[in-house]
Amino acid sequence: MFREKVEAFMRQFQADLCQALETCDGGAVFSADAWEHEGGGGGVSRVIEHGNVLEKGGVNFSAVSGELSPQFLKALQMPDPNYFATGVSVVMHPHSPMVPISHMNVRYFEAGNGQAWFGGGIDMTPIYVDERQAREFHEQMKAVCDKHHPSYYPEFKKWADDYFYNEHRDETRGVGGIFFDRLMATGEISMEERFAFVRDVAYAFIPFYTSIINQNRDLPYGEREKQWQLIRRGRYVEFNLVYDRGTKFGLLTKGRIESILMSLPTHASWVYNFKAEPGSPEEQTLNLLKKDIDWINAGK
Repeated sequence: MFREKVEAFMRQFQADLCQALETCDGGAVFSADAWEHEGGGGGVSRVIEHGNVLEKGGVNFSAVSGELSPQFLKALQMPDPNYFATGVSVVMHPHSPMVPISHMNVRYFEAGNGQAWFGGGIDMTPIYVDERQAREFHEQMKAVCDKHHPSYYPEFKKWADDYFYNEHRDETRGVGGIFFDRLMATGEISMEERFAFVRDVAYAFIPFYTSIINQNRDLPYGEREKQWQLIRRGRYVEFNLVYDRGTKFGLLTKGRIESILMSLPTHASWVYNFKAEPGSPEEQTLNLLKKDIDWINAGK
């Protein structure tokens, strides 16, 4: 069946990604924690901590099934209370404020009436925005999208800008990336073609993020940069707890709380009425946390 093929892919991708990140970090390995879901199925949460580069990172695989209550059914816009869901969700929090936080996930949902769709994406949250690296990241995301459909990058880039947005602060979480949801079969695009796109998105994360780590891991920083990192991590936490759909879905379906909240950093900070100094690198980053920046052509 199609769902078994997708689930097998997700399992393999988790293993491949963890191996690549361990090699890149060079100082820590992932611990594995298998768990079961009360409705059916389960998953494996893999966490890396105290590495050479990665302070904390999670790569979570799940394949779960169950039945949603009527209120949750409406909230999640599911066409049938029965569901099957499988996916891999990734968040990396480096020690260095010069190495960006990064998140990616790929997921597949199947409702009890047979409707099915894919979702996912990749986004990058630098503590200090490097415009060259932001441009190169978006160029890589566009290349993955363009391989499959010309509408994907402009549509999914805008979706990421709108989704990864702390509305209460009027700022984006980072420099965006791509985000997509409810990619179903259409008269033009089959589910197999959607699946091929999702596979390419997943495996694009490995060379993108390991390259970013290696470019930035040895850059110098001091206490000022660490304090700014803690503030930016706090903004990351705000988004995940207030807006993130995956977090909400996990909580609404009584998922395993440790796996749901693995995306949160070990340390974060909330400074009352923080104001960046005029002209400072921190202010420059805040000025770039805006929607609809054409990163590929910016500065050309």
